[in-house]
Amino acid sequence: MGFFLFFFLSLLSLASSASRVDQKTFIVRVQNEAKPSVFTTHKHWYESSLSSVLSPSTPTQLLHVYDSVFHGFSAKLSPTEALKLQTLPHVIAVIPEQVRHLQTTRSPLFLGLKTTDSAGLLKESDFGSDLVIGVIDTGIWPERQSFNDRNLGPIPSKWKGQCVTTNDFGSNSCNKKLIGARYFCSGYEASNGKMNETSEFRSPRDSDGHGTHTASIAAGRYVFPASTLGYAKGVAAGMAPKARLAAYKVCWNAGCYDSDILAAFDSAVADGVDVISLSVGGAVVPYYLDAIAIGAYGAAEKGIFVSASAGNGGPGGLTVTNVAPWVATVGAGTIDRDFPADVKLGNGKVVTGAGVYNGRGLSPGRMYPLVYAGSGGGDGYSSSLCLEGSLDPDFVKGKIVLCDRGINSRAAKGEVVKKAGGIGMILANGVFDGEGLVVDCHVLPATAVGASNADEIRQYIDSASKSKSSATATILFKGTRLGVRPAPVVASFSARGPNPETPEILKPDVIAPGLNILAAWPDKVGPAGIPSDNRRTEFNILSGTSMACPHVSGLAALLKAAHPDWSPAAIKSALMTTAYTVDNRGETMVDESNGNTSTVLDFGSGHVHPTKAMNPGLVYDITPMDYVDFLCNSNYTINNIQVITRRNADCSGAKRAGHVGNLNYPSFSAVFQQYGKHTMSTHFIRQVTNVGDPNSVYKVTVRPPSGTLVTVEPKQLVFRVGQKLNFLVRVEAMAVKLAPGSTNMKSGSIVWSDGKHNVTSPIVVTTQQPL
Repeated sequence: MGFFLFFFLSLLSLASSASRVDQKTFIVRVQNEAKPSVFTTHKHWYESSLSSVLSPSTPTQLLHVYDSVFHGFSAKLSPTEALKLQTLPHVIAVIPEQVRHLQTTRSPLFLGLKTTDSAGLLKESDFGSDLVIGVIDTGIWPERQSFNDRNLGPIPSKWKGQCVTTNDFGSNSCNKKLIGARYFCSGYEASNGKMNETSEFRSPRDSDGHGTHTASIAAGRYVFPASTLGYAKGVAAGMAPKARLAAYKVCWNAGCYDSDILAAFDSAVADGVDVISLSVGGAVVPYYLDAIAIGAYGAAEKGIFVSASAGNGGPGGLTVTNVAPWVATVGAGTIDRDFPADVKLGNGKVVTGAGVYNGRGLSPGRMYPLVYAGSGGGDGYSSSLCLEGSLDPDFVKGKIVLCDRGINSRAAKGEVVKKAGGIGMILANGVFDGEGLVVDCHVLPATAVGASNADEIRQYIDSASKSKSSATATILFKGTRLGVRPAPVVASFSARGPNPETPEILKPDVIAPGLNILAAWPDKVGPAGIPSDNRRTEFNILSGTSMACPHVSGLAALLKAAHPDWSPAAIKSALMTTAYTVDNRGETMVDESNGNTSTVLDFGSGHVHPTKAMNPGLVYDITPMDYVDFLCNSNYTINNIQVITRRNADCSGAKRAGHVGNLNYPSFSAVFQQYGKHTMSTHFIRQVTNVGDPNSVYKVTVRPPSGTLVTVEPKQLVFRVGQKLNFLVRVEAMAVKLAPGSTNMKSGSIVWSDGKHNVTSPIVVTTQQPL
């Protein structure tokens, strides 16, 4: 409520000076009750409500009307008008729009999904053939082979969606694979004016590449041969190769606007999708102000699984986004494949790096002059980052240029170096980037190096300069390397917990492959993703939690096909409780940013393990009413809750659930404020459903976080098939010495086992010393 109060006090302070120039988009939540009988449609009622707060000369224009996941509309309003609208008796909330951004072949094999298995998740689910995955993104390039419909059965009879046709997206763009395509741009154009149709398509067609890439990760068909610029050769396939796809384009050149995202959720639910995949994120706000959380709740309530990217703000803590408990929040890990491109220095040292390039390259055996962009005179800061127009051609011509990461895109830096006459580029991670290496299809020979290696190269350049000699280097491209150890590793950029909105719900939930992933790519976009790149490729390598999210979306479709009666929460539980935390060396996964052992705040429950998720033994299920109790215990008002759930909440029974951490979640997170206490305690109540063998007996093993006492009662659960049983977890923590404002986090696990299934949940205990 505090945020709303602050928001409307802010509106009041602006109101006196506001004019139509101050307009921005607001999403308006209206009561569910039937509209007054004088109006023929909800739209007419909403227009009447809107016109009552506008001046007589102002036209009434709704951007979107929402019916499926939300009751209400969006419109462009001044602060004064938004304030007036909030006073109408049937208006529950007026939510300011947020602008979101994208969070951008071997992975099915790495995940253990093999077409040759006679019994496995792909076989059991018929490769997901009757399931529909809705991808909310930048659209799709329908002609790609990843979206062919060879040997697919008829479109599922439940499908109610449509293929919106335009001049550049004809009626033959959809088929039995791509069964739906829509675009939503009213929110985008309300904020940015009419789109420039020479640089983007007013249609479901993808002019960016991101949406085509994510859609093919989730459900691309088998395509052979597949590669990009000769790298990562092999068979390309999505997680659910026979699942149907529906593309909902909401992301444009200036970003992805909440009013359009909510409209896409609304359509996807009405159309009949089974899974929604959303590789988009923004600032974390309370759930009742978060269009993605609101849309995802409406979808989950209808039995639709929603997965979303955790964000690319890592490796710092508290960076995770899309944290609502009814969303599967997916971080990114590496796979056992990389693309080594080492730097050989003039002093004989070889520094490891990663890159892909197949154009006119560097001459074998020849060493080239090497310079650091930031020491070339002028504005040292701009030139160090290789920003547009910052490099002196006399300084870089014919040389390999070391550029620092930051501000502009990695591929754009290569373009700047090439324009200035540079012959190659070394892309240097900063301290915050750590040692994580992201590969790009650069427009000149280029490689990426970690922060420590970048320091070594700078030191070499400095020492050469001091000794009045020239620094030299070359880049050694070594192609594709498989069987890399260790793998998986938590990607440096993958956003980390704790959960900034609800610390008692551990986020991210899981990680999945997200670094250097090969997938389909549009025809009119070069692999570097910049306008000057005229190369064309059917596949491209991208990195991001954007790539990890559709892996989980596709897996969810396979699980839903194999287990049609499972709820979205049950599917997420299966993925979480069967996830693994050890790499291919048998050790706990490491953090790519620093090489240290990673923690549950980095990987959540662990890395997804699809074949085990098909048969998890037990699941932690959650009903819509459980989420209402969770919101009540989050101290949300009845109004706040109604914005999200579209129902009048009764919080009187919520206290029986105890506290916010008692949502029936497959992980446990206890947060204690010390306040001078010597010992602190809490409890969790959980219910598990037997989806495995009948008449099974599960025994618990507790690995408590250090410095805590964790007890589980009962210690044994005796099941019939389908039976639900409860257990109680008590946690007692001893106070630790902490500086004011600091925290201490320890983790352990609770494992239920019947000798065949291990149902694993992380348990995190955080102690905080108040300021």
